Amino acid sequence: MVIHGQKLGKKRVVIIYPMTRTILHLDLDAFFCAVEENRDPALRGVPFAVGGQPEERGVVASCSYAARALGIHSAMPMSRAVRLAPDLVIVPARHRVYGEVSRQVMEKLRALTPQVEQISIDEAFVDITGLGQSEPLARNLQASIRDELGLPCSIGIASNKLVAKIATEVGKKGARRSGESKAIGPPFALTIVPSGEEANFLAPLPANMLWGVGPKTEARLAELGMHTIGDIARWPEPDLARRFGENGRDLSRHAHGRDERPIVTEHETKSISQEVTFTRDVSDDRALEKTLRELGSEVGRSLRQNDLAGKTVKLKLRWPDFTTLTRQTTLPQPTDNDEEIIKTALTLLKAVRRPRQAVRLIGVGVSGLGTPVRQLGLWDVDTEKALRLQEVVDRLQARFGKDSIQRGHLEK
Repeated sequence: MVIHGQKLGKKRVVIIYPMTRTILHLDLDAFFCAVEENRDPALRGVPFAVGGQPEERGVVASCSYAARALGIHSAMPMSRAVRLAPDLVIVPARHRVYGEVSRQVMEKLRALTPQVEQISIDEAFVDITGLGQSEPLARNLQASIRDELGLPCSIGIASNKLVAKIATEVGKKGARRSGESKAIGPPFALTIVPSGEEANFLAPLPANMLWGVGPKTEARLAELGMHTIGDIARWPEPDLARRFGENGRDLSRHAHGRDERPIVTEHETKSISQEVTFTRDVSDDRALEKTLRELGSEVGRSLRQNDLAGKTVKLKLRWPDFTTLTRQTTLPQPTDNDEEIIKTALTLLKAVRRPRQAVRLIGVGVSGLGTPVRQLGLWDVDTEKALRLQEVVDRLQARFGKDSIQRGHLEK
């Protein structure tokens, strides 16, 4: 019997595992592209990318394996991708469709067990402890997702989340090196790390495959002669803690293949935000204010739809030279009110931006979320009217579209 104490939010949960855990990590291979290939089979085998147009400062959200063979990768500016592959086909992203297909995949996982932790639109952990032999289960799951949804996926299985995820990455890289998958096809990898073999599996891998090892930490480890995960595991933990603080203890524990985090089936929303990147830099003050008002209204609407309110309003700006900054203000009381969010964001904008200064990106967000608290005083008639008006606006926009009715504001 294995007992672990985990702190989740403000609560401490004791989790009892009657046997060695078996964690499955699933990663949908080139997910956006796979969905687009199902819509248009002519795209199969063709270098194409999902994302925005190069003249509109678009970036590559996902790209086909044929495009990857040409050096294109996710998050690359589309203008550079087109230079690498002049015949690259660009497909506009359809995020609502991807979200619906992702939901169908997650339903398949939850049909196996409710112990599913979705970590992104195309990735999830599943605790399959006690569900039978791992390999046949994983093979059947891959076949089901492929045959019923037309999607390829790769899977890693281990005794914990850390090693299972790394196993997926190793499997995908190995499949491509060994030629197990076609040169322009998905890897369909399955990698299983037997219990007790975690440290041996990790030892030869590069240090940067370990969680918590970013470029700076990787450089510091290299200076000390630690280039592989095995090098980290052999280093004395007290010295790692002395050099890297608490992260040093995590490095040591992870390098030995230890990870006691449970599957978290629900995640608390920490913030809600909206942002826009302009196709051309905007320096007009009124145009920026109009955009900020639209973003603030979107954030307010999302808060109310999720029955949330937040205390901290954040403004995000990016200048034409790609310098990005954020400014935030904490309010006395949580809010989900459009006008309060907009007013606060406008104050932040005026404090940080010079008149006519060009802007490449602007965003508005609210954090410090919780359940809205309505405390109306006996004579607080104006506040009550504002709440009723907001409810009416929300109902009309929900029925006829967000552009069907807008709040007016006085020009100064």
